[in-house]
Amino acid sequence: MAKRRAFDEIMGQADSTVARPELAALGRWIDETPNSELRRRQQSAEATFRQLGITFAVYGDSDASERIIPFDIVPRVFLASEWARLSEGLVQRVEAINAFLDDIYGARRILDEGVLPPDLIFGNAQFRPEIAGIRPPHGIWAHICGIDLVRTGPNDFFVLEDNARTPSGVSYMLENREAMLRLCPELFREFRIAAVDSYPDRLLQTMQSVAPEGVAAPVCVVLTPGHYNSAYYEHSFLADSMGIELVEAADLFVADDIVWMRTISGPVKVDVIYRRIDDDYLDPMVFRPDSMLGVPGLIAAYAAGNVALINAPGNGIADDKAIYSYMPEIVRFYSGGEPKLPNVETFRCREPQALKYVLDHLPELVVKLVDGSGGYGMLVGPTASKKEIEAFRAALIAEPQRYIAQPTLALSTVPTLADKGLAPRHVDFRPFVLTGAKGVQVVPGGLTRVALKAGSLVVNSSQGGGTKDSFVLMDG
Repeated sequence: MAKRRAFDEIMGQADSTVARPELAALGRWIDETPNSELRRRQQSAEATFRQLGITFAVYGDSDASERIIPFDIVPRVFLASEWARLSEGLVQRVEAINAFLDDIYGARRILDEGVLPPDLIFGNAQFRPEIAGIRPPHGIWAHICGIDLVRTGPNDFFVLEDNARTPSGVSYMLENREAMLRLCPELFREFRIAAVDSYPDRLLQTMQSVAPEGVAAPVCVVLTPGHYNSAYYEHSFLADSMGIELVEAADLFVADDIVWMRTISGPVKVDVIYRRIDDDYLDPMVFRPDSMLGVPGLIAAYAAGNVALINAPGNGIADDKAIYSYMPEIVRFYSGGEPKLPNVETFRCREPQALKYVLDHLPELVVKLVDGSGGYGMLVGPTASKKEIEAFRAALIAEPQRYIAQPTLALSTVPTLADKGLAPRHVDFRPFVLTGAKGVQVVPGGLTRVALKAGSLVVNSSQGGGTKDSFVLMDG
């Protein structure tokens, strides 16, 4: 099979030596800035990240030391017209996700009308029957979504997965921009680039807008599992940026279905909790009884309508990759229109014909666990060994319902500083979408992840990926 050439977002075609006309100024900057200077600036940014403690831990790694995510100095750029089209599709998709969650835990019209097979919901570990019948304040479930996108051509964007539980990475979006403003100010003089530093204010306004009815001055907090969590820096960064308290389970208690925060001045009523704890550990009286990270009675307070939880418990069903495969149908059902952002073609291995196709084409496909994340539990067929392929074949035959498969896409590339100078590297993108009582807004930027190894399609930080700043150009 002939290898497809990837579209380069700055240069156009992979072998081009001239930037796309709309990005000619960026092409000149790349050409005129020596690699040694690019490397110096990049190293300066990474030194700052290390000093700030912007690190993450890799679970299960024998080397337990925390690391920074590598940063690349060459930005990724979206034209205003590209961003407008993306934003429309993101708003449509997130509105559909919220409608889906509200329906699944309520009237279940989508099941009654036969759009989804019921066992896909009720047999799914991410479906939380304990939440059924509870309606969150203002009917909003997915307040913060990180929708992962990939690009294969000038106008070809696809949704790779939906993150509606506790999407991370926004601190990197903000710190990457700080680094670029400091190290490459000439780019901000050359281009009109949309600012991202309003994100903490937007997030706080979103949180305040979904407080329970009748609360005039809501008290908001960020609930973290603690400093051993791989995303703890982000939890503390966001709490600090919003000017609200960062709390752990021991800082909260529930009395008479109201959540209280312990302070030196006495208990303070809490109205909105941005929780960075998985459902399983949120409330030991409802989910895992051995959880030391959760708050006993929290779900009772939530069910009584006395506290808003961001994101709502039970959202994991919208993250599930088997549900993802039905997202085009879900979008049509709730929006009444065609999806503006298509899915990647997906084979549901639970279906016999799809399973047969996948087993016959394993070396060509990407196979994923339906509830996997972080690049784990995944087979990238074209780069896998025969042993890895055969291991996945056995797993698929044993439990086909646990897997989906997708074709290997020719992901777009962006010039990236490698050992021997600039070279194209594959990227994906996570924009952040906020939904509050006043509507849906897409932050004009996001987290670009880059596969630093030549030819690699795996961009996850835990698998050796890095990040870039994401410029959204404004008209004019």
